[in-house]
Amino acid sequence: MEVGNGLQRETESMATAIRFINSTASHIFLTGKAGTGKTTFLKKLRDRTHKSMVVVAPTGIAALNAGGVTIHSLFLFPFGMFLPDRSQPTGLESKWYNANLLGKKHPLDSVRRQVLRSIDLLVIDEVSMLRSDLLDAIDYRLKSVRGNFAKSFGGVQLLLIGDLYQLPPVVNREDGNNLSQFYKSPWFFESKALQQDGFVYIELDKIFRQSDEPFIDLLNNLRNNQVTARDIEVLNRYYKPMREIEREREVITLTTHNNKADELNQNALQQLEGESQFMEASISGEFPDNLFPVLRRIELKEGAQIMFTRNDRDGAYFNGKLATVTLISGKKIEVQMAGSHISYALKKLIWENKKYSVDAETKELKDDVIGTFEQYPIKLAWAITVHKSQGLTFDKAIIDVGQAFADGQVYVALSRLRSLDGLILRTRIDPGVVSTDKQVVAFTETNHRPDQLSGLIKVKQIDYLRLIIERTFDFGALAKEINYMQRHRDDDGDKDLSTMPVLLEIKEALLAETSNLQKFRGQLASLLDCREKHDFLDRIRKGSEYYGKRLWELAKLLLKHVEETRVKKRVKGYLTELSDLDQLLVNKIQEVDKIVFLSVGILEGTDHFDFHDLIRKRADERTLLLEEVRKTTGTVPAAKPRRGKKTKKGSDEPSTYETTLKLLENGLSVDDIANARGLTRGTIEGHLAKAVEIGQVSIFKFMSESTVAVIASAIKDMPETFTSKDLYSSLEGKYGYGELKAVMSYEKQRHANQIASVDRRDK
Repeated sequence: MEVGNGLQRETESMATAIRFINSTASHIFLTGKAGTGKTTFLKKLRDRTHKSMVVVAPTGIAALNAGGVTIHSLFLFPFGMFLPDRSQPTGLESKWYNANLLGKKHPLDSVRRQVLRSIDLLVIDEVSMLRSDLLDAIDYRLKSVRGNFAKSFGGVQLLLIGDLYQLPPVVNREDGNNLSQFYKSPWFFESKALQQDGFVYIELDKIFRQSDEPFIDLLNNLRNNQVTARDIEVLNRYYKPMREIEREREVITLTTHNNKADELNQNALQQLEGESQFMEASISGEFPDNLFPVLRRIELKEGAQIMFTRNDRDGAYFNGKLATVTLISGKKIEVQMAGSHISYALKKLIWENKKYSVDAETKELKDDVIGTFEQYPIKLAWAITVHKSQGLTFDKAIIDVGQAFADGQVYVALSRLRSLDGLILRTRIDPGVVSTDKQVVAFTETNHRPDQLSGLIKVKQIDYLRLIIERTFDFGALAKEINYMQRHRDDDGDKDLSTMPVLLEIKEALLAETSNLQKFRGQLASLLDCREKHDFLDRIRKGSEYYGKRLWELAKLLLKHVEETRVKKRVKGYLTELSDLDQLLVNKIQEVDKIVFLSVGILEGTDHFDFHDLIRKRADERTLLLEEVRKTTGTVPAAKPRRGKKTKKGSDEPSTYETTLKLLENGLSVDDIANARGLTRGTIEGHLAKAVEIGQVSIFKFMSESTVAVIASAIKDMPETFTSKDLYSSLEGKYGYGELKAVMSYEKQRHANQIASVDRRDK
């Protein structure tokens, strides 16, 4: 793992966190001191978990940095306080809402419902900023949309990432008074939902930012409210008067207030000779102002001190690295890195604003790019606030915390440094401003039990097996969804019985398995209790195979009904309901597929579950099934509506397809693009197959000549009217559907070019 400009190895605490995520259903609070790699862990988690994951954060910038979306945008929450009480409150001064108002005035559309039903793992980054009432609102929303009120968060596992010693929840006096009627404190861990099923506390214990033991000990004392007079004395040795500070170069000031940081930056910029040059960002699609990662219009001069705000993929710089602008000539900007004085030509980078959705055909969870922001990843850096320095690393900094006003500010500022050697104090540290919230210290002391984790995980893993047995081999939710659809049709006065027989047939087939499923679950539970591992795995394999085939038969029946309904008039609402049912059926098929691998992995002690091949195979089978159904019904894929939204400059917003091509042009492989965008390999290959078909990209830019040759050879041996399903079968599923489509497009394009060449020669 990499963070900043250093290399991180996976520690035992990181490995433990991965095991808990992959092999239990426990909610997890992942924390760690500054510099322990929490941000890096999140970035790597996508490659290490088999679970369908969504990432959210309390603020727009935090969500952008985490590669996710804001809590309010995903869950469609209004602004105000959530009351964990359905009764009408009295005496509240601020805006509020409860479960009743949320359901009536802020209902979810089908897209959001399907997304929330697809989640196995909800990651909340910067959770220290999350208020307890908002976490309870998330709990209600998930329980409601998933129809599971027995488990907290509707059965979704939570991974809460953050450091309680850094960013506290923002609560004004009015909200604080109102919250106190329902919660002991605003901190997320007071939420009633989290207390329902509990959580596992895991602390990353290896500090990568600092290696200076005396400095680490001093930071720990600050963090734990155990600062001594000796600590204050040591820190104040680094105080320097203003005349000495003014001689410092290649150093940033950390201060407590925005206006002070802005004033320092503007004054320093104005003192430089020459005219200011302005670098404008390019904005496409939906990218609201509150998400801007850097200024839309960056003002620079030669001699300006800047700081990088992202890590460079090639290691040229890291988030927090300082540099000085040495040349501005047209679009060319050169900087000199602090310390090494190596010259570097600045390049613009792209930030993506994403929105989660479920693919209409494959029913896979995906994130769509709905807007981009392209700008230099820099900001003026003579000064920065302590708050905005979160996650940054400095070799040297001027610390100005004489006016610290919030718990933990002094700790956060000092913990940005690698060592005391880089510390310069503008004002001496006053012991009165060094504080940490006592509730946080008490919470940590109560829950941090690293010695108990190894025994706890074994218990939680067996609990997880019991849970997935009960959940996987229970078709009640599917039958319940059909009942809802039928009642909805009746309530709307829709007496067209032509829509009902297929649903009745599916429901009856599901209900016919109720007794057998109950017996089967009982057998598995008994074998698990008796530790009959061999017999347990044998039974679960046979059950998975049988019920998997049965569900695929019902999926085919439903898809045929969807395709036949789609060509009728006035069926939009009914098709939306069918899409919701289709998604539930696909999710059930995936559960039945995965339970064998999960059971084997847990019982045999596997730390890493890799379902990429299984997911790809099932997505391919789903696509081929759709193709077969459409061939039978004579229908064609539904046209995808264009967004039609314009940028502020009037151009169309970038499609997810265009973003894939841009990353390919930048030298990323298919797997790299999939990982970077949080999409499946098959989805990326589908984008590239389309590009090959219209001659926009060479197939050899992302596929090897040998692979293309093998698939092309198989195509030559196929009958004239073959389908991609026939080709998939002839190659025994060795290649993904996206790869097959790409080569088929390539061969089609090559054949067309040959014909065109002959025509030109004949003329």
